[in-house]
Amino acid sequence: MLKKFLPDQHVTDIFEITPESLKAKNIKGVITDLDNTLVAWNEPDATEAIREWFNQMAVNDIKVSVVSNNDRKRVKHFTTPLNRPYIHRANKPLKGAFYKSLKEMQLKKSEVVVIGDQIMTDIFGGNRAGFNTILVVPILQTDDKATKFNRKIERYILNKLEKRGWIEWKGKKN
Repeated sequence: MLKKFLPDQHVTDIFEITPESLKAKNIKGVITDLDNTLVAWNEPDATEAIREWFNQMAVNDIKVSVVSNNDRKRVKHFTTPLNRPYIHRANKPLKGAFYKSLKEMQLKKSEVVVIGDQIMTDIFGGNRAGFNTILVVPILQTDDKATKFNRKIERYILNKLEKRGWIEWKGKKN
């Protein structure tokens, strides 16, 4: 059961995920979470660095869709200036939003990776749906009220994964 929470890859931040690294794995599409993955959960707009990351993906023909459990207003405000598709109120870790995003991309499941900062929603959901997954360290150590409970369970799971030698968590405080 624990393996359902294990990401295929683990990075410090989204910027470690480059078009070149994705193409080397034959990845042509990205389903990414928004809050604490792309920008801080309380940051409404894309930073210049995130805009450039999206641009680099587009220039390299890698499709990117934002799939978030947040409400429409939040997700639409963020994605509209980037001209990217999105799914709000995704109900992750349920599989539906992942499959809907895949269908819109018109790619094979093996050509798409799910990226997120939460094991309980992004990684568990992506794994359950059969995608490759990449866990990023959350941008902020604080969370919205709805996420705080998940983080406690997540820390427990990460500790179990580490004890088994399956992951070395980069998000630990030194």
